[in-house]
Amino acid sequence: MNRIVLGAFIAMLLLGVGLFWLQGRAQVERGAPPPPVAAATPTGLPSADIAGLRGPEPPEASELTREQQRFYRYDRNRDQRITRDEMLSTRTAAFRALDKDGNNLLTFEEWAVTTVDRFEKADANGDGELSPAEFATTAPKPAATPKCKC
Repeated sequence: MNRIVLGAFIAMLLLGVGLFWLQGRAQVERGAPPPPVAAATPTGLPSADIAGLRGPEPPEASELTREQQRFYRYDRNRDQRITRDEMLSTRTAAFRALDKDGNNLLTFEEWAVTTVDRFEKADANGDGELSPAEFATTAPKPAATPKCKC
C-alpha cells in the first residue's frame, strides 16, 4: 500500500515539475524578440569607414615552464595535487614497456607495482599526494645529445 501511495506522490510531483518547466519556457518564448525582417537583397559589395576603428587585442597566453606542463598533464582536476589515481591513469605508454617476465603479456600487477613504487618513492612526506615539488623529482633524465660525426 505504501508503495502505491509513494508512486502516486512521485508521479504527481513529476507532473507538477513538468508543468512548471513548460510554463517557464512559454514565458521565455513570449518575451523573445521577433525574428528579423528580411531585408532587400543587397547589390554590390558592402562598404564601411574603418579609419578610426580598432579591434580587440588578442588574448595573452601564459607561458608555462616545461615542468609545469608536465605536472598539469598528470593533474587532471587542476587542484595542484596529483593523487595516485591521477598518476596511474596517464601511464598507458609505460604500461606497454613494463613486461617484467618477457612473455609479451603485461599483467596489471606488473604495471601497477612499478607505478606505485615510483609514486611512493616520489611522495616524500607520505601523505598519498604529490605536491609540485615532489612531482619534480619524477622528471625523466634528459637524453644525452650525440656528438657530431662530421
